[in-house]
This record gives sequence, structure tokens and C-alpha cells, in this order.
Amino acid sequence: QMKKQCDQKLLIRMKTECVPCSLNLDTQCPAGYTKITSSTGIPDCRYYLGVKTHTLSFPGCRHHCVKEFEQPECCQGHWGPDCMGE
Repeated sequence: QMKKQCDQKLLIRMKTECVPCSLNLDTQCPAGYTKITSSTGIPDCRYYLGVKTHTLSFPGCRHHCVKEFEQPECCQGHWGPDCMGE
């Protein structure tokens, strides 16, 4: 029996919200995502604080997260809902 379904593995990446680096230790990725950065994360962003009439921006940290996702696809030469076409 030929394998007619060739699932594609997709890696979905996302970054958590930018926060002060000292507060980023406890930041969790959304459910289903795996954190691929450690400790305080990566200092590659800025967060904003409103002070009276001004908005100040400060360097901050965020974590990078990934989620593996299998997308069902038919192998080459097959198609349709049950991948039967030849």
C-alpha cells in the first residue's frame, strides 16, 4: 500500500510581549508553544510607558516560542479529501 498522505511539518514562531528584562524571567509562551529562549529572553525590543503627557520607550526583553504543527497534505500525484487520485 502506497502512502498517499504526506503531512507537512510546519514550525510556527511567535514572540512574547516586550517587557522589562527583569520581569521577563517568568514570562510563559502561550499554551501549546515551547519557549526556545531562556532566562530573561532576548533584548531585541522596546516597551512603552506613559508618564503624564509623554510616552517613554525603554529597551526590553521578550521570549521566542515555537509550535510544531502537522498540516495534512497528499503525496505527489494524489489529491482529494482522501488522497485517492492517481
